Amino acid sequence: MSCNVPKTDKKRVVIVGGGFGGLKLAQKLKKSNFQVVLVDKNNYHQFPPLIYQVASSGIEPSSIAFPFRRIFQKRKDFYFRLAEVKSIMPEKNMIQTSIGKLSYDYLVLASGTTTNFFGNKEIEENSIPMKTLSESMGLRNALLDNFERALTCASPQERQELLNVVIVGGGATGVEIAGALSEMKNFVLPKDYPDLPNSLMNIYLIESQDRLLSAMSQKSSDNVLKYLRSMGVNVLLNQRVTDYKDHIVYINDGSTIATRTFIWVTGVTAQVVGQMPADKVGRGGRILVDAYNRVKGMDNVFSIGDQCLMLDADPQWKGGHPQLAQPAIQQGNLLASNLKRLEKGKKLKPFRYKNLGSMATVGRNKAVAEFAGMKMGGFFAWLMWLVVHLRSILGVRNKFIVFFNWMINYFSYGQSLRLIIYAKKAKEVVEREKRLAQTHV
Repeated sequence: MSCNVPKTDKKRVVIVGGGFGGLKLAQKLKKSNFQVVLVDKNNYHQFPPLIYQVASSGIEPSSIAFPFRRIFQKRKDFYFRLAEVKSIMPEKNMIQTSIGKLSYDYLVLASGTTTNFFGNKEIEENSIPMKTLSESMGLRNALLDNFERALTCASPQERQELLNVVIVGGGATGVEIAGALSEMKNFVLPKDYPDLPNSLMNIYLIESQDRLLSAMSQKSSDNVLKYLRSMGVNVLLNQRVTDYKDHIVYINDGSTIATRTFIWVTGVTAQVVGQMPADKVGRGGRILVDAYNRVKGMDNVFSIGDQCLMLDADPQWKGGHPQLAQPAIQQGNLLASNLKRLEKGKKLKPFRYKNLGSMATVGRNKAVAEFAGMKMGGFFAWLMWLVVHLRSILGVRNKFIVFFNWMINYFSYGQSLRLIIYAKKAKEVVEREKRLAQTHV
């Protein structure tokens, strides 16, 4: 197979990853006199902040995903290729992908992160991560399937395993999925499963530190803890999960929890880039870059977003920027300008992150938000969270559908999205994937 991108007299910018940073960069390079090639293993851009709502059957998967080809319709000198990058060959200005080699004049690595299991193979093989849209759909299926099985299982022990949910990680994703599942327990189960007492469902949120949302203020952490406990979530602080096997979660204090729904959202690590020299990789597998997001020691290779680590270059963020959407978007925006400056022989501008604040929601009328020195919680923070996230979703149709589902959820939780659907790949696709894997071993 071949990437089949035509050669032109224009310089080629290859962007690996269509997340927030890669997408912003590709959009800003419009009419830039570059040929732009976007490479991603999915054919769509996903909106990670709302992935947990797919897992809890709150919104449709397609509402927070938008096809790349739809975004860049009628765009000249733009090419999208569905592929995975296996390695880079900077000495040849080339990357090896799952569909062939692709040359570049400028390479931008923006593949983001993946779930960090901290070397625990048992947890990696048996837990349910929630980093991607497909993983959130897997969690949705597992939850609904467990509810169905709990109605017909043979023993009380198995029933309790099916109805216990353990979430590891007290960051924004952890508290948001805990809140969403608590609302499912309190409002959905009594309607959909009237012969299954919702009191049997237990939700545990385990955090190794002494508070939730460690990236936010103590006040916001306290508010979130209060909200979750009032909703019936069992929050365990200063507790660390050591293992998970045979449907048992093992905690460092010697206690255990029986569950068949073990959700792991406690950390991330940067996507690995094959043949990237070890001296260019820093903490968390992140690629070391300078103030211009250029990979150290490489003139024409850049990295942006969660995948990169900018140390000491930004005075206010000497330990690196947070792995959030805004740094990626701002870096993509600036890099587009800098690439244009490079072509004109102009001086590059260093990156300076503008912190626009952070927020997290726990449930209806319950959220925390921090921005411009202000800290708020409750209804107004929740309303702000809704507005910010609704504005950020791509596509008018998607905005409308998400807003419509939110309104239904707010008044009745009556939407019909609780479907158990297991996708089956066509034989042709499975065989092609096997052939490609064997070709590029």
